Amino acid sequence: MAVQNGRSNGGRSGDSTMSNEEKLVNAIGWFSIGLGVAEVIAPSQMARLIGVSDEDKSRTVLRSYGLREIAAGVGILTQPKPAGWLWSRVAGDMLDLAALSKAMKSDDNNRTRVATATAAVIGITALDVICSQRMSRANGTGESSGMVRVRKSTIINRPPDEVYQFWHDFSNLPRFMRYLESVQVNGKRSHWKAKGPAGKSVEWDAEIVDERPGSLIEWRSLEGSDIRNFGSVRFERAPGGRGTLVRVDLQYAPPGGVVTATLAKLVGKEPGQEIEHDLRALKQILETGDVVQSDASIHTGMHPAQPSLSS
Repeated sequence: MAVQNGRSNGGRSGDSTMSNEEKLVNAIGWFSIGLGVAEVIAPSQMARLIGVSDEDKSRTVLRSYGLREIAAGVGILTQPKPAGWLWSRVAGDMLDLAALSKAMKSDDNNRTRVATATAAVIGITALDVICSQRMSRANGTGESSGMVRVRKSTIINRPPDEVYQFWHDFSNLPRFMRYLESVQVNGKRSHWKAKGPAGKSVEWDAEIVDERPGSLIEWRSLEGSDIRNFGSVRFERAPGGRGTLVRVDLQYAPPGGVVTATLAKLVGKEPGQEIEHDLRALKQILETGDVVQSDASIHTGMHPAQPSLSS
């Protein structure tokens, strides 16, 4: 009842009767605490349940995960605006999936049980994301829109004007954005085509909403685009005369929503990782004239956000 009243005082229900949404939040909170307690007091049994070998390292990891679950559950149940704690569960789910993915590759583990546990965690992740989005919407935070934000930067040993001019010439972008197929420019508007999943292409139209020669390009996608996105790239003089500090700030709605973006992080196809790769490639081109890649750095997969960085 204390939790229920606390939520009401926070302005989410208005009386002592919980809505279905609040019931779901409470259920997730208590589930998190229950799971955490089990992992802390009975790590050996939990290890066997999910198919992981019962050894000191596994027990230590499970106990740490249990403490994380308990903290998230308490936060969800006691805070009037639990969206942050719900999103922390999503982050925890990602760690769980990454650990299970690694466990699946070991011959010492029961792969059938690991696969079953993975399927269960994927389902829980989807539920956590949905609930997090709803609570974010109720609390007026940005996560409810389904947008994912990425910020990355690098220093390039070239003057800001030179880096800006290279980026602003959109025909250069496929040279360092490896999933970008083409850009057609018409004034401040442009049409983008990039490699998508299953060999298909994704396309969108974008427009420049602000540009400052030598320092800023700001863009947004237009209505009807396959990938909704907006953001900016800034070119600043780096400290100590080291060239140009390039700052990328991107927000985009991934096809399939935040769940897709979350799972993408587990398989190395998350946009933040791709932006880092592209910025390294840009640095190599401008500093050495070419991109040097190892065989291990070349992989297939979706790259939904990169091309939009410069639109």
